[in-house]
Amino acid sequence: MKVRIHETPSDVGMHLARRILAGIKTANETGRAYVLGCPSGRSPMPIYEGLASLLAENAIDCSRLIIVMMDEYLVETSAGTLQPPPASAHFSCRGFGERHIVGCLNAVLPEAWRVRLENLWLPDHTAPDTYDGRIAAAGGIDFFILASGAGDGHIAFNPPGTSRQATSRIVEMGEQTRRDNLATFPEFTSLEEVPRHGITVGVASIVQLSAAAGMIVWGSGKQATCRRLAEATTYDPAWPATIVAECRGGELHADRSAAEGLQ
Repeated sequence: MKVRIHETPSDVGMHLARRILAGIKTANETGRAYVLGCPSGRSPMPIYEGLASLLAENAIDCSRLIIVMMDEYLVETSAGTLQPPPASAHFSCRGFGERHIVGCLNAVLPEAWRVRLENLWLPDHTAPDTYDGRIAAAGGIDFFILASGAGDGHIAFNPPGTSRQATSRIVEMGEQTRRDNLATFPEFTSLEEVPRHGITVGVASIVQLSAAAGMIVWGSGKQATCRRLAEATTYDPAWPATIVAECRGGELHADRSAAEGLQ
């Protein structure tokens, strides 16, 4: 696995944004969709901001772009069933995708080249095992942006102990994962407000369905995470984000602050 160190989070974002846009251009030339795997949260924001900045300078057709979100929260209803939150909820992953990915890109694109809202994909909580098949039918994910939980190394909502064979499914989230998400969505006022369940792509899904993947790590709070990922040579279920070491074209992208102490 390649390890690339950049000066700042913005540099990480611009580097990968250029790579993604080059991939979209190539896909457009062959008339096919470019499929981008996307997490929500703080870690990938420099990439989404970089994409919007570059598209504002030199717009390209993104109407075929398919955005595959990694996961979504599930909240318990009064009837005891699990449902995704409305997109308007501050912690909704669909809402994040609509606002911070589709919304940001479309704000700088002419109407005919904008990302179609129907091309923002999330797993179906009523049939979670169909998500992998839907992605495979689209040709797989050209590039999967990955992020790691700082406290327990979760990736998407896959908690420590996740089997290497895990595919898309509904999971009960561990306390540390929920604490990490408490920081990701600061409008939560207490741990009790963080949902206990989610629907997620599996670690096997990430490996099997992606042609290339980039793990994004930035900030001094991710130094331990960066070291653990940089040293990984295979999947360690105690730190699920190490699945990047088994991905085709897997890379670790860190800023100078996160990479401090690496050899």
